Amino acid sequence: RKYRLHIGNFSCHSLRKTFGRQVYNMNSESSELALVKLMELFNHSSVSITKRYLGLRQEELLNTYDCLSF
Repeated sequence: RKYRLHIGNFSCHSLRKTFGRQVYNMNSESSELALVKLMELFNHSSVSITKRYLGLRQEELLNTYDCLSF
């Protein structure tokens, strides 16, 4: 109330996910290695789960359409 900040839903989970996405984005040269490290940090059982958690799988699917030209 003191600062009148208008912040919507916010949770520790949001910070965790944002952290993972930043680590991935900052390591574009070695993104697969970053995914393996994040998988271990997040205690996921596979890299594919980490990719889905970070929203990377959805991006990959959407980028499929970018290669099409009409």
